[in-house]
Amino acid sequence: MDGTVLIADDDRTIRTVLTQALSRAGCKVHATGSLATLKRWVAEGRGDLVISDVVMPDGNGLEALPEIARMRPGLPVIVISAQNTIMTAIQAAEAEAFDYLPKPFDLPDLMKRAHEGLRRKRMLRKVGPAEERTEDEGAEAGLPLVGRSPAMQALYRLVARVMNTSLPVLITGESGTGKSLIARAVHDFSDRAGAPFVVADAERLASPDAARGLLEEAGQGTLVLDEVSDLDPGAQARLTRLLDRIGPDSARIIATAQRDLSAELGRDAGFREDLYFRLSAVHIPVPPLRERLEDIADLAEHFLERGAGEGLARRALSEGAVQALRAHPWPGNIRALENTMRRLMVTGTDPQIRRAEVEAVLGGAPAGDVPGLGGLSGPGGPGDDLSASVARYLRRHFDLHGEVLPPPGLYERILHQVEKPLLEIALDAAGGNQARTAELLGINRNTLRKKLTLHEIEVTRRRKLM
Repeated sequence: MDGTVLIADDDRTIRTVLTQALSRAGCKVHATGSLATLKRWVAEGRGDLVISDVVMPDGNGLEALPEIARMRPGLPVIVISAQNTIMTAIQAAEAEAFDYLPKPFDLPDLMKRAHEGLRRKRMLRKVGPAEERTEDEGAEAGLPLVGRSPAMQALYRLVARVMNTSLPVLITGESGTGKSLIARAVHDFSDRAGAPFVVADAERLASPDAARGLLEEAGQGTLVLDEVSDLDPGAQARLTRLLDRIGPDSARIIATAQRDLSAELGRDAGFREDLYFRLSAVHIPVPPLRERLEDIADLAEHFLERGAGEGLARRALSEGAVQALRAHPWPGNIRALENTMRRLMVTGTDPQIRRAEVEAVLGGAPAGDVPGLGGLSGPGGPGDDLSASVARYLRRHFDLHGEVLPPPGLYERILHQVEKPLLEIALDAAGGNQARTAELLGINRNTLRKKLTLHEIEVTRRRKLM
């Protein structure tokens, strides 16, 4: 890999890491913590590729992209940002960024993209000036489309690429994952934003003339067919015929579905294959929350901040609380997480939300909607041993998930539920004496301290009467 790379980031560690990696790859590197210096270098004709942060002490990297493009048309810019929202990805695409990566980024991945940028030496297709739309406009004002997980970053990029096309879009995902929000984002950030946005469910599409009327209502905007998997065969046939008559000046079609429609094609009373292919020119699968555990903390903070803006008590999550949230399977997905955070803001008084409080709100079972191990006697009575109680608990846990396996990390979640009461009862039996507790458990005191901190167990010394 050869060429000159300009790096702009106010984090010295990131500048050092990128400089060393790119230099070892054969590039010449100029690094700065100032956006003004970066623009001066670009104006002087330096650099074959730019890697720039968004938030800089003297400006915004995204807002500088149009100026860089005017000074050096075709100079590729890779944007890196800790603001991991769909808005950042869309603004990066609108401002002609060559590529966009969230922080923290994977260094080999960035190196691969830098190599591609140097090889191609050209910008992505222009889709509109970034300064025409602010963060307060359109769908972003209320969107919890937040996350740094690879799945969500891929989703953001796909939305940014397809929003200004006329291709039909099929958005699939479980209830509560945000399908309607993504449909709204595709509309609000596209060149159809000023046109109507019409949503129609199966009930509105039931009558013979409904689809035609809805299409006329949408004009040159967007018509969302909500949960098309619920359409009966007659409605599917009418919709198929209508889509065949859609012209280039008609509304864009976006469909949503909770199920994987491709698995139902060709079945009796299933989904029409010809309709499926008319709706799914672009498929946007939305991952369930249990498959993007790394996003839970960001989403929870988003909801806490939103609640505080609405006048609820401002609260913050402890590390233990975050772990409890990540251990939950979230069958209701983002919608359930939002409801949980609002409940925590309403019912709690401590400025910090702790693990025990989260577990109580989630029903005492961070691994799922099942009762906790409790006294471990269970329905079989106090005569059961621990192994039988755990086995009974796990069978109920797997049964509640049906044919779907529980989210990864089951081993640690089960150990956590057994370990916490063990530590609490042993500590109580030893009168709060950590040395005696460690001896009782057969572990060293450092290990005990770490576990007490992890489980947020407060230690109070007292005389224990046995």
